[in-house]
Amino acid sequence: MGQSLPKPGLRPFLPADMPALVEIFQASIEELTGEDYSEAQQEAWMMQADDADFAQKLTKDLTLIATLEGSAVGFIALKDNELIELFHVHPAVAGQGIGTMLYDAVEKLATARGASRLVAEVSDNAQPFFQKQGFQPQRRNTLSLGDEWLGTTTMEKRLASAEDRKLSS
Repeated sequence: MGQSLPKPGLRPFLPADMPALVEIFQASIEELTGEDYSEAQQEAWMMQADDADFAQKLTKDLTLIATLEGSAVGFIALKDNELIELFHVHPAVAGQGIGTMLYDAVEKLATARGASRLVAEVSDNAQPFFQKQGFQPQRRNTLSLGDEWLGTTTMEKRLASAEDRKLSS
């Protein structure tokens, strides 16, 4: 018999998670974005974790943590019930459904709270994931980080209202 993989868990952010989330943030950028961004762009992006705004976003936003065997392996932060502000999965578990689990949880929470849409500022390497979730590109952007810039795309997904869901049931 084959060995079953550990089942991922989901829980709210705790301040003690900060070091693990910084590591996930930086590792995901370093290892998953090299085809789309230069080393200098990646470095500037990773430096954002040293900014006080990074911790503040995670604390103020609705932040969910994905875990495997109790260890954080990914996170997603939802601001004002419609903006996906931070969303990163550790490269060691990329492509194993962790991102989809995090995204699905945030979409369900946003919908239950009456959101009509979700918006994300998406890196080039994350666009296929967001398109698979039903997001549509809205506009191309240039994000300035120190002496570097990153090309991103604002993507949006319209959510079914509670009335729409009742009608389709």
